[in-house]
Amino acid sequence: MNSDEWPTGTGLGRRRFLSLLTTSAALGALGLAPRLGANPEKHTRPIPGSGERLPIIGMGSYITFNVGQAPALLAERTEVLRAFFAAGGGLIDSSPMYGSSEAAIGHCLQRLGTPAGLFSATKVWNWFTAQGDEQMRESRALWGIPRFDLMQVHNLLSWKDHLQTIRRDREAGLVRYIGVTTSHGRRHEELEAVMKSEALDFVQLTYNILDREVEKRLLPLAADRGIAVITNRPFRRKGLIERFGRHPLPDWASEIGCDTWAQFLLKFVVSHPAVTCAIPATSRVDHMRENMAVMRGPLPDPATRQRMIAYVETL
Repeated sequence: MNSDEWPTGTGLGRRRFLSLLTTSAALGALGLAPRLGANPEKHTRPIPGSGERLPIIGMGSYITFNVGQAPALLAERTEVLRAFFAAGGGLIDSSPMYGSSEAAIGHCLQRLGTPAGLFSATKVWNWFTAQGDEQMRESRALWGIPRFDLMQVHNLLSWKDHLQTIRRDREAGLVRYIGVTTSHGRRHEELEAVMKSEALDFVQLTYNILDREVEKRLLPLAADRGIAVITNRPFRRKGLIERFGRHPLPDWASEIGCDTWAQFLLKFVVSHPAVTCAIPATSRVDHMRENMAVMRGPLPDPATRQRMIAYVETL
């Protein structure tokens, strides 16, 4: 794909993409979000490489699903996933790094009958290629699925070797999409190099209303290269909720359908047109429903996004 082509087929290049972000009509022009006041059934975004659409809110599992074999906790997590799918969720993200999270997800999926809307995403996290191959086989067994929709190299660890293995697995029908992840700003330079040199379907990175460094280079690069973007740490692991939660929402938050700080923070993230899906993590059904409500109702346009930033910077 050359730089004069927008990956979703709208004919918008990188330069045009960046200029549109500065206008109040940007999201509507890109066809990726409605104007204020619209009320779609469910917001989805296309995976640039295929056109397959994903719900804009997914689910992370770091810490929250690391519950061991405790029956009561597994039952609670099953209800969390039930609420996720009932609200139209799809992408669930995990990793072998997350303790027993993959096993817990597999347990929940079995209880729920592996919902048809599932978009399964996990990672390989190992220094050694052979052990990474074994790790991916174990992940399939833990989830109880024959293939993953998305396999990612966790925090770019041994990424060259693991990408070769994942591509082999894709040819074998064990993986549909390929990606890499990072949750550390210090790896952004390396991530940028990988995005430029490798044919990737997805990239996962940290993005929230205070951590906006990726807006400068990585998000535009993903748009230019036709790479779907999963954003992690939208709340800084509750840090932003705790920081802002003691303050009132601005009066105009209702204009973008926000009743809570979690919704305010999530709507900022997913309203960026290069973002495909955000993956907040929770262990509570009520919080899951609160997060999933972001998939419906208006999303902020660029002018409102700047207003959101200005407001939180006063707190």
